[in-house]
Amino acid sequence: MDVLALSRWQFGITTVYHFFFVPLTLGLSLLIAVMETAYVMSHNEMYKRMAQFWGRLFLINFALGVVTGLLQEFQFGMNWSDYSRFVGDIFGAPLAIEALLAFFLESTFIGLWHFGWERFSPRLHLICAWMIVIGSNISALWILIANSFMQEPVGYTLHHGRAEMTNFFALLTNPNVRVQFPHVFFSGVVTGAFFVLGISAYHLLRKKSNHEFFRRSFSLGMIAALLGSFLVALVGHTQAQHMVQVQPMKMAAAEALWKSEDPASFSIFTIGNEQDRDDVFAIRIPDLLSILAYNEAGGQVQGINDLQAVYEAKYGPGDYVPPVAITYWSFRVMVGAGVVMILLSLIALLLVLRKRLSHARWFLWLLLPAMTLPYLANSTGWIMTEIGRQPWIVFGLLKTAQAVSPTVTAPTVLLSLVTYTLLYGALAMADGYLLLKYARVADPMQTETEDEHVDTGEALLLGEY
Repeated sequence: MDVLALSRWQFGITTVYHFFFVPLTLGLSLLIAVMETAYVMSHNEMYKRMAQFWGRLFLINFALGVVTGLLQEFQFGMNWSDYSRFVGDIFGAPLAIEALLAFFLESTFIGLWHFGWERFSPRLHLICAWMIVIGSNISALWILIANSFMQEPVGYTLHHGRAEMTNFFALLTNPNVRVQFPHVFFSGVVTGAFFVLGISAYHLLRKKSNHEFFRRSFSLGMIAALLGSFLVALVGHTQAQHMVQVQPMKMAAAEALWKSEDPASFSIFTIGNEQDRDDVFAIRIPDLLSILAYNEAGGQVQGINDLQAVYEAKYGPGDYVPPVAITYWSFRVMVGAGVVMILLSLIALLLVLRKRLSHARWFLWLLLPAMTLPYLANSTGWIMTEIGRQPWIVFGLLKTAQAVSPTVTAPTVLLSLVTYTLLYGALAMADGYLLLKYARVADPMQTETEDEHVDTGEALLLGEY
């Protein structure tokens, strides 16, 4: 493999690793703040213990997210120096603000929140909890402002072969940010919700756990899962409509739509031939893609072959078609996981309203593997977003092949790729072990000393049965 392919694999792997931790940080911080708000308003000690129990798991996840994020940014200077040289005047500003403002705000209040339980008044401590929520989401916002320039460049001018910022306000109000940030925010809510649901379900299946504690956690997680899963689908629909306008090739690849159609059909299942750029077998619903794209039965959606010709006329000779199979199937895995989460949220609501949750052990068991669904949707969503933009690293301005560092050698990148992958794998295993250890505390209403006596040699999931 050449330097370009290895560099892309390295950045892709580190990004997916990093994005395992970010959505849980966004969503779980919000749920913890809600728990602590309930404690301050009701003076019910159980809500305080809920915030402390889930807060401990939040801290473990946050630490791993910081480590993976730091190494990710180093790659801009090491593997992608030509990209940094081209867009650094624009891309560097939101990254610097994210680090100096949002990240330090978030990390400072995490420290105050963790060590301030017995030192601050309940209301002052609650402010710390909400500042963590604000800091986490502002951090995500600045990252997405930077990424949105790659998707939809605005507020710039080309000068001496570089993109230079001319309008900072245009960068902040990038139309892509308005659809991308809400999608990421609600994805975080769903991730935190299913994390709480899965662990609560595990304890509701155990005889020796504090069932009242985890019933309340389950109810909060259920509400968050229901609202978050519906809203992430709604915002995702808006995002797809925006994509049709600004990145039509990505939408065409996501639908394996080779020829323009008006009205356009929606693919249920397609096997295509990327070399011949045609379908081998396809099941499609007539008119549905136009309805999704324009909220009406009519409307043209441009196909891959036609867009290739348009891009050649606009940008010059070259292949402007992204890897269709990866874009197509990652989109479907993301949407499929989202649909399953909506169904599970509705079932949970129905069981809680009918007071049948404790009897539906099959459903509680089902929620354990369902904890992986948000991670699957988040990862495939990012893969679709970035792969579907290829061959551009900055859409319409700079191709990925032009952005790689010219002096880096393939063996060097390969060595760092293997090292990072193994290191992140070890860190992920450590994260999983710590989350499992502290998530299995049977009665979080006990004291810290009692919590430390949890038998970590117990079987992974309900092994005592």
